[in-house]
Amino acid sequence: MCGRYGYFGDNRETLSQLGAVCDAPLLDDYNITPGKVIPVLRRWPETGVLELVLLRWGLLPFWSKTESTKFSLINARAETIDEKPSFRGPFRHRRCVIPANGYYEWQKGAGEKQPWFIRAAGEELLLFAGIWDHWQGENGKELETCAIITTSAKGQLAEIHHRMPVCLQKGSVREWLSPDTQKQELLAMLNSSDDDIEMVPVSSYVNNAHHNGPECTEMAPLRL
Repeated sequence: MCGRYGYFGDNRETLSQLGAVCDAPLLDDYNITPGKVIPVLRRWPETGVLELVLLRWGLLPFWSKTESTKFSLINARAETIDEKPSFRGPFRHRRCVIPANGYYEWQKGAGEKQPWFIRAAGEELLLFAGIWDHWQGENGKELETCAIITTSAKGQLAEIHHRMPVCLQKGSVREWLSPDTQKQELLAMLNSSDDDIEMVPVSSYVNNAHHNGPECTEMAPLRL
């Protein structure tokens, strides 16, 4: 799964290469947790323009009667995304891309878990496939929320955790966001995740969700 990640630095050039409108840099966040408002790339249906917007991480389905849900919908499984009631509508009509410098995973060992920071080789942005939804309560309150799509971990990542976020290739972003892309093409994209990654062991400093800063991503000795 993906339950913690980081987005930091001035990524406007990379996002503009994808065709996205991004006028200002965002605040660095090295330890993003569920429930936070995060930068998300999506396509405006009227114009086709790709724009970076801020959505809350944790999908709240449009049909939910309350703002609180029984389950935490921060991730959506690629294997069943076109079947589950909470996800199939957003998958078909409201897809997004969630940029990240990397994400964290914890490997079980004999003692304390080993945290890892998993990033793209060359330290480029990872582009998580995602979905979003719009909710409006009876009192008129509106929320836009999102979830990261995950799949079975591959290669060396499987030794750390059995799930991983689907990472799109740059050339697939517009196709993923296009309303004209057919379901089978979308499902195929979820099976062709960008696997050019590297894993960096980091310290237990990142374990505390309140810790934030470059210390979260700095290489540290392995404890396994």
